[in-house]
Amino acid sequence: MFDTVIEMLSYPFMTRAFLVGSLVALCSALLGVSLVLKRYSMIGDGLSHVGFGAMAIAAAMNAAPLTVAIPVVIVAAILLLRISGNAKIKGDAAIALISTTSLAVGVMVISLTTGMNTDVYNYMFGSILAMSKDDVVISVCLSAVVIVMFIFCYHKIFAVTFDENFSKATGVKVGNYNTLISIFTAITVVIGIKMMGAMLISSLIIFPALTSMRIFKSFISVTICSAILAVINFTIGLICSYVFSIPAGASVVVVNLAVFIIFGVVSAVKKRV
Repeated sequence: MFDTVIEMLSYPFMTRAFLVGSLVALCSALLGVSLVLKRYSMIGDGLSHVGFGAMAIAAAMNAAPLTVAIPVVIVAAILLLRISGNAKIKGDAAIALISTTSLAVGVMVISLTTGMNTDVYNYMFGSILAMSKDDVVISVCLSAVVIVMFIFCYHKIFAVTFDENFSKATGVKVGNYNTLISIFTAITVVIGIKMMGAMLISSLIIFPALTSMRIFKSFISVTICSAILAVINFTIGLICSYVFSIPAGASVVVVNLAVFIIFGVVSAVKKRV
């Protein structure tokens, strides 16, 4: 096992994939706890479809995917936040509205221009070969900012997550914190799409938080456990992907599912004891 890991990391593209994937998984898990508790977990799925549409347009224009996708997805995240604040359109409906439209635009652009080439396939299902040095730099910067935000703003994030009205009453700028979380989620999703694919990236946001909640009940315990599980599950998934020559995205999701089931069984046993 140890020899396999050493062999895997001897390839530069695998080292980049491991670094980027671990950092994206960490950020997704930290942000995912707040999103899941606010019943806003499917924003990752919605933004991934927006990212796919933006990357399809970038491919048609021969432009750098991240240069086009990051601003577009950030705008979509803020727009989702604003629409969800409208009593006439609830959060899940807003996500469905924007995600399906973006996916349709992406499919139309692909059909009219490049067709289903390797780049487009990678955007949909992910590829460990797609990671570049720029992705590593962006991932390191993003993870550093997200970790610092959680350390220094923990109590305010906790308050905003559980009771926005109380937070507003105590002077917390709820809108600013929600916007920050949306922006960081958008950037995390765009970077993660290249490895996990638009179809599977939302699993990094949802699975660690739900798995941790099977055992732990406090916000800080769930957050810490989610972060640890996300990195461990991604590492195991990447190793399985390398050993069995299967897509990294699918491998990581299956590992997350297995751990979720294990935690569920442990939780059930604890309740009976």
